[in-house]
Amino acid sequence: MKNFDLSVVVEAHFVPEQSDSAQNHFAFAYKVRITNIGQRPVQLISRHWVIVDGQNKRQEVKGLGVVGQQPLLAPGESFEYTSGCPLATPVGSMRGVYHCAGDDGEPFDVDIPEFVLAMPRTLH
Repeated sequence: MKNFDLSVVVEAHFVPEQSDSAQNHFAFAYKVRITNIGQRPVQLISRHWVIVDGQNKRQEVKGLGVVGQQPLLAPGESFEYTSGCPLATPVGSMRGVYHCAGDDGEPFDVDIPEFVLAMPRTLH
């Protein structure tokens, strides 16, 4: 087991009540669960998301923390949050990186695997 290691699990879903397909506005929410699976405390410092819509238009979002917080996770501890992403197409994807620091100040990155954002019945 690594000294510093995080598990990241993402669940995404379409938000119809905040979407308007006639205006090419498709809203998605995603819930993220971050768990410290390492042996020492870890703090999430910042995030970097890469968002790609169905027309291959790419946008990047960078900033400190997540939902206004920079959670400090003891070994075995989890932090969960929900956020959202608007797209101009009914299908897209997100992937990213969390920039973190161990309790000794050692920086490290945690990749967030790509996940699909899709309005129901748009993918086969």
